[in-house]
Amino acid sequence: MPEIVVYTKDFCPYCHAAKELLRSKGAAFTEIDIQKHPDRRPEMIAKAGGRTTVPQIFIAGQHVGGCDDIHALDEAGKLDPLLAA
Repeated sequence: MPEIVVYTKDFCPYCHAAKELLRSKGAAFTEIDIQKHPDRRPEMIAKAGGRTTVPQIFIAGQHVGGCDDIHALDEAGKLDPLLAA
């Protein structure tokens, strides 16, 4: 399974929904809470092409976007192949 990194905040319902989708797929991921680690926020913004909202999700170093984006990938049948790579 590829490395998955999810930038989040504690009280973000979109973050929880995205993490739940990944868990439902059996995917392990590294979570970086930018409220607890504000020094990581500029890193997230740079890697996400200027996006400042959370979650920001990366699979195998590829930016896949936020909650709506990862759910759209799943609905299109494109998430499982990314997770299997």
